[in-house]
Amino acid sequence: MKKISLQQRRILLLLHIIFAAIMLGVQVVFIILALTASVTSDADVLQACYTIMHLLADSSVRASTIGTTVTGIALSLLTSWGLFRYYWIMAKEVLTLLAIAIGFIGLYEWTLRGLNDNGSLTVHHTWLLIGIALQTLSLVIMYILSVWKPGGKRKAPAL
Repeated sequence: MKKISLQQRRILLLLHIIFAAIMLGVQVVFIILALTASVTSDADVLQACYTIMHLLADSSVRASTIGTTVTGIALSLLTSWGLFRYYWIMAKEVLTLLAIAIGFIGLYEWTLRGLNDNGSLTVHHTWLLIGIALQTLSLVIMYILSVWKPGGKRKAPAL
């Protein structure tokens, strides 16, 4: 496959970093809103927290996840990194699948349930907090892998 120029690579990398930064920023907002929702006794504040989290799950989480995934795959395929050449890239791919599952399915559904089910918010709030914690952990690990690139290159399979 034809590789891209240095300028194209920089633009693609910049887009990838921007989408990843949006993901992390939204994650911080989710943490703040979830903590607020967990300590408030005001029904209006609780409703507002879940409404905002649901809106973010349906918009920013989805857009940034798609953008980060698409630009990450493009960077792997269009540069010398490859999809399966380095262990750290393979680890990021697995963590990306986890982030997609939590972001697209978990956060959206858990906030939707919280909005519809005022009688049992604590059950859904527990799952939401677990999802937020897993999502945050996976994002932080992906950042660490991107900076340190541990594990090195895979050995070529013997034919």
